[in-house]
Formats: sequence, structure tokens, C-alpha cells
Amino acid sequence: MRKPLLLLSLGTLGAAGLLYAGADAQVLRNHDSNAPVNFTADRIEVQDRADRVVVSGNVEVTQAGMTLNAARMTVAYRNQPGNAAGANGVEIDRIDASGNVVVRKADQTAKGNVAIYDLNSKLITMLGNVSLTQGTNRLTGGRLVIDLTSGRSTVDGRAAGGGGSGVSGGASGGRVSGTFTVPQRKE
Repeated sequence: MRKPLLLLSLGTLGAAGLLYAGADAQVLRNHDSNAPVNFTADRIEVQDRADRVVVSGNVEVTQAGMTLNAARMTVAYRNQPGNAAGANGVEIDRIDASGNVVVRKADQTAKGNVAIYDLNSKLITMLGNVSLTQGTNRLTGGRLVIDLTSGRSTVDGRAAGGGGSGVSGGASGGRVSGTFTVPQRKE
């Protein structure tokens, strides 16, 4: 089993002052995963017996200032019992997105082939040709995990747990690469 060659944390680098001079490197920290989820799409298919909704075609989901775009998304939910007014509701547990997935909040953008947004654990996991950018700073790899509580983003070189199979990290050959802007220092 081959392990990722490099594990790089934006939270750690941001704290060391290497990234994003003058900007908050953790713009997704304390994201409100309990906020309402709004979506638009070309098509929706409600699959009540499976407790899921499939949306496709120019899908855009927004939640508390974060936007998730993809060609297709499957939203898994649970039916909630009626409230004091007697109205039933649904509680979203997970969103699976595929096809040119983009997650944006403020000046931070993450891209990948697929993404899983687990609203209960407050994690977004992106796989396949992932990139994370903020301003002119950029990281690329095979897998990106964004912790919406801490704001910590971790990129590694393999999209799947380390074996030879799974989604490739792209041209990087299982490695993470990045470019960081260094503040100009006066001599």
C-alpha cells in the first residue's frame, strides 16, 4: 500500500504566516451547516421512498455564504416529525456532487471531480483533480478535506486511501503541488 507522499494543511501554513498575507486563510471556519440550503437546477427528481432528491443541470446550492456548483447532485434527507404548527419538514444529511464541482466562499475556491458534503460531521471531501485557491495561492492534489468547524483544509496526493486504484490525482502523479505568494520584504 502506497501512502500519500505529502500531507499539507492550509490551517497550519496559515498559522505559520506563509499564506495569504493580510487575509483569513480559514474562511470556511465556523460555517453554519444548520443554515437553510437553497438550490436551483434545470431538473429535479424527488425519490421519496429512498429519502433523496436528485438535481441535475447547472446545479447551484447555497448555504450561509457558501456556494456549491456541479452538473449533478444527490441530496439525502430524513423526514422530521411535525412542529408545533403541525408542519412536517426534512433534514438534509448529505449532498453528493459530481461533474465539475466547485465550492466557493469569500475568496476561497475548491474544485474537484466529485464532492461529498456531510452536513452532520461538517466535512466536505473532494476527490479527483482537486485544487484549492485563495488569491494567487494554489494547492493541487488528489483529495481535499475541508473541516467546516475548524476551517482546516487538507490536501493529499491520492484520491483513494493510498492503493493504486481510485481516482487519480491528475498529472501530479500522487503528489501535492502548490504555489504560494510570499510578501515582499524590505531589505
